[in-house]
Amino acid sequence: MNKKSFLSLSMALLFTTNATAFESVNGKALIGQTYGGVHYSYFSVDEDRLAIDGIENSYLNDGDGLGLELGYRLSEFNELRIQYTDMSIDAGNSNFGDKDGSLFGIDVLHFLQHQNLYVLGGFKEIDLDEEELTMNIGAGFRHHFNERFAAYVEAKGHYQFDEGERDFSASLGLIYYFGTNSAKPVAKSAPAKVTPVKQEVSPVVKDSDGDGVIDSEDQCAQTPMSDKVDENGCTMFTEETSTMELKINFDNNKTEIKTDYLSEVERAVNFLETYKHVNLTIEGHTSAQGNAKYNKELSMKRATAVVDMLVNQYGINASRLTAVGYGEEQLLNLENNAQAHADNRRIKAKVSVVNKVAVKK
Repeated sequence: MNKKSFLSLSMALLFTTNATAFESVNGKALIGQTYGGVHYSYFSVDEDRLAIDGIENSYLNDGDGLGLELGYRLSEFNELRIQYTDMSIDAGNSNFGDKDGSLFGIDVLHFLQHQNLYVLGGFKEIDLDEEELTMNIGAGFRHHFNERFAAYVEAKGHYQFDEGERDFSASLGLIYYFGTNSAKPVAKSAPAKVTPVKQEVSPVVKDSDGDGVIDSEDQCAQTPMSDKVDENGCTMFTEETSTMELKINFDNNKTEIKTDYLSEVERAVNFLETYKHVNLTIEGHTSAQGNAKYNKELSMKRATAVVDMLVNQYGINASRLTAVGYGEEQLLNLENNAQAHADNRRIKAKVSVVNKVAVKK
């Protein structure tokens, strides 16, 4: 293959899409990887370049050479590469023979879609007659055989700043990655047709108040966690009876409440304050001594004295209290002695309240 054929083949490989599938490596898998490589380059020089300075028919034609390179993947899309190429350039007039030279520089490669096709730009120092700094831009295509080896083909244009000379080069290279890629090469092929799978979603069963009965069947929302519930999610109750019995005894023919019985009065107050809906009947009783009519009036005065104390000293609403005087009609002790008479001179009040109490777990 001559140099012109190599140039044509390189350009065809670079800009013609291959009909067969090719291997590619995702750029993320190459970040931080270092590689080394070898390449063959074809070099076409500007016709203004002379083999011998000052002799017009000593122009340079084209040439080729072999070189080495070292690269490093900076990011998913960008790569840094250093190249050196040892060249032999043919002279247009065969009397002058070939001219040796070299090409050395650095390029930044930017990969489109982080895989195979890339563009590049950088600076090269071309040494033919003298060292000249050039700027070069180009494009290339890299093919990965596996996670270690890859080949590439690329073309570049070179512009020499001082003389304005324009050169062209095309290269074919082989590179080797020193590190281990985090992803295997994958074959690029037509995407497989995916048939969506209909998944049955189980309904979400909620029990917001945590009582063991799901919300859809719970007739009592926000039941306390400590309560035992029935099948409808409602608190289960049991009945509890609270009883209060008031007993106050009086001296003979007296209506004053002795200090010994103040604790009894306060117990009645606490009960009435706990159960606001309860009303209390205060019963007054006397002994059988004396006139029955007088005894009934005396028992009424004793009952009224207790009511007045509850209302005036403890703030119990008077509408909740009723005073009744029974006189000697309901004797507690039927004996006719001092102890029996003392037992019968009394105040009596008794009440029971039935409460519904939540059953605890």
